[in-house]
This record gives sequence, structure tokens and C-alpha cells, in this order.
Amino acid sequence: MAGLCKVVIICPPERFNLLKEALRGIGIFGMTVLRADGCGLQGGRVEYYRGNSIEIDLLPKTKVELVVPEEKVGEIIATAKKELYTGTVGDGKIFVYDVREVVRISTGATGLDALDNDADRPKKEK
Repeated sequence: MAGLCKVVIICPPERFNLLKEALRGIGIFGMTVLRADGCGLQGGRVEYYRGNSIEIDLLPKTKVELVVPEEKVGEIIATAKKELYTGTVGDGKIFVYDVREVVRISTGATGLDALDNDADRPKKEK
């Protein structure tokens, strides 16, 4: 079986649509997107509620998970870095993991065949 990898991208919610469109531009359509709260080097912020200060140390983030062939990982990382980079703390992080197996429940397909996006994509009528 060809190598499969899970790429996890943590990014600011306001930059997610740029990332999604850029990934589509390189042929990546399947993804899982989660809303998350997290903290990192940028720390938190102080907000005021009824005159009292409240430290908000978990900031909103978007977590994007992709399972892709190993040979696409470099292109995905380069695309994400290009779209998410602002030069400030909080631009995000990218994690890459090895995947042992993928099984498409509806068909029983495994490995790369289970990732075939064309099987799920509606056919365009001519």
C-alpha cells in the first residue's frame, strides 16, 4: 500500500476560507473541519464584562484534518504556509502523522481507493 498521511492544520478561523480554496486549487477536496479553542505563544487577551476584567486564555481556532497520499504532503504544507502566513504569532501550526489504514465503510474500499474523491462527487449532467 502506498504511504498515507494525516495532515492537521490549526489556523485562525478568519483565514480558513482562504486555506480551503487554496487546497481545492491543488485538488484536495476531502477534509474534516472542527472549531476549537486553543492557546499558544500569542497568549490570551483581557476582556471586560460589567466592569470586571476577565482573562481569555483560550482563543478560537479552526482545525482542518486531511488524509492524503504521502506524495501530496509537501504541496499541502507549502500551500497552507503560503495562505496562512501573516508574520505574526498565531498564524497556526501543521502536524503530519503516518496513517496505517483507511477503510471506506460504504464500499469496503481500503487504502488509496478509500480516498478516491470521485466516488462521492456528484456527476455533472451534460
